[in-house]
Amino acid sequence: MAIIINLDVMLAKRKMSVTKLSQHVGITMANLSILKNGKAKAIRFSTLEAICAALDCQPGDILEYRAL
Repeated sequence: MAIIINLDVMLAKRKMSVTKLSQHVGITMANLSILKNGKAKAIRFSTLEAICAALDCQPGDILEYRAL
């Protein structure tokens, strides 16, 4: 199984930079990059909530499950 992070898609739809999202959410660019590149092992609900608030979206807009 694979969880796909569609953060790039939402950033493009909202015309927001990674830097701006990092500032809104309050996480480092390095941690946001790890998440964006699909290398994160987990995400805190508080971080997911902050990302969704900043991008005005639902968790399902960012996270996607794909069977391998």
